[in-house]
Amino acid sequence: MKEQIVYEDNHLLVINKKVGQLVQGDKTGDESLLESIKNFIKIRDAKPGNVFLGLVHRIDRPTSGLVIYAKTSKALSRLTQMVKNREIKKTYWAVVGKEMIPQSQRLVHYLKKNEKNNKAIVFPKATEGAKEAILTYHIIKTLDNYLLLEIDLETGRHHQIRAQLSKTGVPIKGDLKYGSPRSNPDGGINLHARKLEFIHPVTKEEIEIIAPVPQNDAIWRACEQ
Repeated sequence: MKEQIVYEDNHLLVINKKVGQLVQGDKTGDESLLESIKNFIKIRDAKPGNVFLGLVHRIDRPTSGLVIYAKTSKALSRLTQMVKNREIKKTYWAVVGKEMIPQSQRLVHYLKKNEKNNKAIVFPKATEGAKEAILTYHIIKTLDNYLLLEIDLETGRHHQIRAQLSKTGVPIKGDLKYGSPRSNPDGGINLHARKLEFIHPVTKEEIEIIAPVPQNDAIWRACEQ
């Protein structure tokens, strides 16, 4: 757990999540990062009572990268409001197939969650029950068989990046659910929450955090070189 903590102070803690880890408990019953971190802090800091820890935002289980947890209720309420107000800038990296796509593009779609198969349905225009989803991508590296995209999110919808890129013809590497031809050996997808930028909810200082990519993946390693 110690190696996954990329930022910590008295108010918040930021984790570089590994592929397959749950940010909080779900119906699988698998141990979540929320519980793991609580246990880690309890032992490390020799805390006698319960450890307070609140999840500020989520990323999907097959995704890696930055997740913020709040260590105080004050920080949690302020950070949650900041997420709603889109005051936390999130930048993602995604590896996609080498297709002919524009160097840079702002994608606007409308997404509706299908609860049955836990998948986002993408519509090109406003549709009843669908929410507007906006992102901008830039190709920042070209590999032999893949492109590395840097993605800035304007909205935070369910499976937004995965669904929008798939609709554009470039599903994320390993993402079988959204049209990738093959899975990754670790069962994850090549989507990484790379950077967070925000004003600290208590100290008001500017925070910028960058997460190293998963080092067990040769393609990810090539992206960082």
